[in-house]
Amino acid sequence: MNIATSAPTRIDLAGGTIDIWPLYLFHPGAQTLNAAISLRASARITPRTDGRIVIHSEDTTTTVEAERWQDLRDERRLRLLSLLVHFFEGRGITLTTTSDSPAGAGIAGSSALNVAVCAALADWRRVHYEPEALLQIAMNVEAQTINVPTGLQDYRPALYGGIAALELEVDGVRRVPLSVDLKELQQRVVLCYTGEPRNSGTNNWEITKKHIDGDRHIFDCFERIRDTASRMREALVRHNWDDVGAAISEEWENRKRLAPGVTTPGIEQLIARATRAGATAAKVCGAGGGGCLFCYGPPERRGDIAEALAAGGARILDYTFEQHGLLRG
Repeated sequence: MNIATSAPTRIDLAGGTIDIWPLYLFHPGAQTLNAAISLRASARITPRTDGRIVIHSEDTTTTVEAERWQDLRDERRLRLLSLLVHFFEGRGITLTTTSDSPAGAGIAGSSALNVAVCAALADWRRVHYEPEALLQIAMNVEAQTINVPTGLQDYRPALYGGIAALELEVDGVRRVPLSVDLKELQQRVVLCYTGEPRNSGTNNWEITKKHIDGDRHIFDCFERIRDTASRMREALVRHNWDDVGAAISEEWENRKRLAPGVTTPGIEQLIARATRAGATAAKVCGAGGGGCLFCYGPPERRGDIAEALAAGGARILDYTFEQHGLLRG
């Protein structure tokens, strides 16, 4: 039986990093806002007759082979995929993966791949997991992979699609779909890859440690991030596009205050180019330090903004906002 799955990546609009447990517990009303996009991660499982396990990443052209699933526990190559196959006790399979996302893009490519592979392996095992249970596995295995805590927001766009708020409360985490005109939003957003990969685990972990240690500056930054996410949510559902832009700009200023490495000279040069071309706001995706940048502006300036970014060396990513999350078959 051949199995195929795919899951979308996302653009994080506001509230990132505050979704790492337990940080949101110290900021009542914390939430994140994100939108799934059509750049997908895909997994394919084909059966083997020799009982062996072969894991192949088309993006990195890396292949891992093992006689038994137990042998994958300490495999360092394709660490996430190896740990997932180990968890699901894979045997007699070839797992092949690919992703539309550039490496280190900050658009949750690893989380999308994680969800797609989890779903494929669960289907192969013929084990049913409720959505939140599947996400718990994905989150825990990713933490094992990167050796630091993970955020909660990235797995839900991959599973559910659409644009949503993730409300982070003491009594649980709630995903609330938002009624937003995605075509109107897309006309205002240009997404590009800066060419600089980033390591979100490192950035987020340093920030998390400072927060837990009582760093007042970091705490105040999170308060601002929370408040900005609330304002952006209200602006989005009211289709107040000027206020959406103002919130994106505010989010980026808040995020840059978290750590010196969130922005880079290259990112600032691209933002300056986009601003001269008509962009009213911009922010990096994910933890920063590289990866993807999205710029926001009037629909009539979208082409000019894209041209300015490309002239600055960025790669413009062709995407649409994605209503569909995890797909099987």
